[in-house]
Amino acid sequence: MRRRAVALIVVVIVANFLLPLASSQKLAREVRRVLIVNDLDIVSSPGFAEADQAILTGLEKSPYRIELNEESLDVTLFPDRVSQDMIREEIIQKYLTRKPDVIIAAGPESLKFVAERYDKFQGTPVIFCAIWGGIPDKIRDDMPFTGVLAQLHPEGTLNAALRLLPGTKHVVVVGGVGNFDEGFEAIAQQSFRNYESKLEFTYLFELTMPALLERLKHLPKDTIVYHTAISQDAAGDRFVDSAQSIPMVASAANAPVFVMDDVNLRAGTVGGDLVNWTDDGRIAAEMAVRVLNGEKPQDIPVVTSNPVYMFDWRALKRWGINEKKLPPGSIVLHRQPSFWESYKQYVVAAIFLILLQSAAILGLLWQRARRRKTEAELIRSEEKFSKSFRQSPLAISIASTKDGRYIDVNQTFEQQTGWRRDEVIGRSPSDIDLWVDPDQRSLFTKQLLAEGNVRDSEVKIRRKDGQIRTLLGSAELIEVNGKPCALSVIADITERKRAEQDLATLSGRLMEAQDEERKRIAREIHDDYNQRVAMLTLNLEQLAEDVADPSGETSQKVYELFDRVSELGADLHSLSHRLHSSTLESLGLVAGVEAFCKEFTGQQGVHVDFVHENVPRGVPEDAALCMFRITQEALRNIKRHSGANRAAVRLEQLDGSLHLSVSDCGRGFNSNKPSAERGIGIRSMEERLRLLGGKFEIQSWPMKGTRVDAWLPFDILNQRAG
Repeated sequence: MRRRAVALIVVVIVANFLLPLASSQKLAREVRRVLIVNDLDIVSSPGFAEADQAILTGLEKSPYRIELNEESLDVTLFPDRVSQDMIREEIIQKYLTRKPDVIIAAGPESLKFVAERYDKFQGTPVIFCAIWGGIPDKIRDDMPFTGVLAQLHPEGTLNAALRLLPGTKHVVVVGGVGNFDEGFEAIAQQSFRNYESKLEFTYLFELTMPALLERLKHLPKDTIVYHTAISQDAAGDRFVDSAQSIPMVASAANAPVFVMDDVNLRAGTVGGDLVNWTDDGRIAAEMAVRVLNGEKPQDIPVVTSNPVYMFDWRALKRWGINEKKLPPGSIVLHRQPSFWESYKQYVVAAIFLILLQSAAILGLLWQRARRRKTEAELIRSEEKFSKSFRQSPLAISIASTKDGRYIDVNQTFEQQTGWRRDEVIGRSPSDIDLWVDPDQRSLFTKQLLAEGNVRDSEVKIRRKDGQIRTLLGSAELIEVNGKPCALSVIADITERKRAEQDLATLSGRLMEAQDEERKRIAREIHDDYNQRVAMLTLNLEQLAEDVADPSGETSQKVYELFDRVSELGADLHSLSHRLHSSTLESLGLVAGVEAFCKEFTGQQGVHVDFVHENVPRGVPEDAALCMFRITQEALRNIKRHSGANRAAVRLEQLDGSLHLSVSDCGRGFNSNKPSAERGIGIRSMEERLRLLGGKFEIQSWPMKGTRVDAWLPFDILNQRAG
């Protein structure tokens, strides 16, 4: 006899802080016993396993410690009356002296058993679920029973199939000969009676599995297959319906296969109006918690679960079914997301960043064009110089190169410096303490005298009122009355510099948000999907061990599924690591870069030699992430563009900086392109280093390879660490 008794203690959630402390401590100590009786063992029935898991999850919301016991009638493995009597009597004897506080009957046979022998359960409240075919007559209105009834909708599935495939003429209904199968088959036959005048129905119930599969291979055109349940065939062979029968039927049939419940939506079946076992279990658990909290089952109305239209996107594509014809509100599983659905947040962020950069560049170009136009007008017409000089929107000054004393200034100069014309004429910038950095003024003067002009030099001045302003200045050597003088034109770019700083801050925040989103997605993949795949792998391995014939075709297919799911788990782990390196976060920069180089070598076929030397511990998190992302982007560029099969990564302490170099001996490219013309990957590396005050350099030679160098000064790293 196959059955499993599971004793679980669910830790009580800390009581609501509004409840008195003494009351919460009392509830935390109280224990409630819950007995679940299933028609089938949850190991051999995925449907009952789903309902069972939903019940366990729902019971965790109870304020009590739950002592949980599970029993199975195993009606498919032991259908004979003698075995069933023994199983049921053993369950009764087992709980005579250990009365449960609530019983959950999952399945019609379990409910019938509890109702017939209810006198042995000493008045225990009963919650039922996974029930089809109605409530047994044994249950009276005064008995403490309530629960959820499952609605099987073969007619709804058939209507959906005819809507999707309007040319359908033949309907083949398949099923088995087991006691469990007959209930589903009877419901299907009853539902299809109204359609027998319009469609040709063929019921394949009393066949061996090989004979059934052979029939399904040669179905006529315009046929659909409706699968009920096959737990036993005519030869007496037993099967797990969803895990064994469904895959064989779906792979053999040369027509679309529709099913009854959500656990059968697998292995290439199309879907239909399906019973959701998880939803049944959830509702039953909610009722059980209410009963444990003191409500009477008679006061809780019996509810009917709502089936859901569910379809497999892959099966729809296989049979050429138009997804637009699906019933409203249908759930479509396994749909492959489009490029936009997968990467829209990154595309929008990139476009937004590009627009911001473009706006800043256009603003700079506009200012530059305006300045050049003004200078051209000054050169073109000396006769109009005086007028242009006075009315120029740029601050203009003329000073002697001998002693630096001002000869003349215009109104804009007065506005920008706060000094009136009569206050500066005959005085030098030193006299009025105009330059914030005297050394900068000295260099400015030396360059002007040596080269004859200075272009676009950024300087800081101190206004008369003490404000510090940033100016963009140009100067030209001219003659005034035969004496060498400096004509200086300056523009106040203080607001523009602030805007550039704000833009840099925004760029940094966008990159930070991108890294945080990568981290979130990586953790979700690792903590959720990867764990679920791991559990599925364990279940497949257990299923393979439970197969009656380990060397048969069914066992082989289960092991193939096990291998595929294992590969999927490895791929998910790899994707999680590419999005966010847990090694970098937990072990630091050197370990993170080394782990990525090894992973890249194994996955991309490019051998990466990694060397590190004198790298200090405790590199700040943002600096470590910066160097790690540069390593990722550089190696990916090598894979995409260089054609090289080897690469070298070096991380070291060099000349007071943390230095990273990534090099290859591939085809190379023209590294003299302006930064704006380089690819987005290179600009991303430059931007990361700029935000941290670092330095970026890339060198490449045609057919000789490429080298990327990144420096982060240690004084900046120490400041960030502090």
